[in-house]
Amino acid sequence: MLTMEERQEIEAKLAHYPNKQAICIEAMLVVQRHHGWVSDESLRDLSALLGLSVADIDGVATFYNLIRRQPVGRHVALICDSVSCWIMGCERIRDHLCGSLDTQLGGTTADGRFTLLPIVCLGACDHAPAMMIDGKLYEDLDKRQIEEILAHYD
Repeated sequence: MLTMEERQEIEAKLAHYPNKQAICIEAMLVVQRHHGWVSDESLRDLSALLGLSVADIDGVATFYNLIRRQPVGRHVALICDSVSCWIMGCERIRDHLCGSLDTQLGGTTADGRFTLLPIVCLGACDHAPAMMIDGKLYEDLDKRQIEEILAHYD
């Protein structure tokens, strides 16, 4: 169920959009910011609030790769696997990250600390390989940097 705070935040943003369909992604990001992901229940609540079908909203959610439809860890690490990152060794970085956290790509650590997800591009091709954790971009990665970065997250 959407909280009053979430409803107010979404309704305040409506004034900046030409119609309710246009705010669909932003509304899901509000929910995700509060809960970490967008549940089926949240989709139903957004459907009622925005006057859109659940199927339409879910279609947007499954298309837009930054909307998470499954529970995630406290921190979400997006590992870029674009051509530039691949050429610059993102597989080594991904494998090291998975080994350090003892989970697979797409998985969440046993303690719920991290979820590791692939992403098509982070737009940091000139500083590949790259990853993003909770919205913070890390570039020109190597194994040593990975360990330093992970140490900064609880």
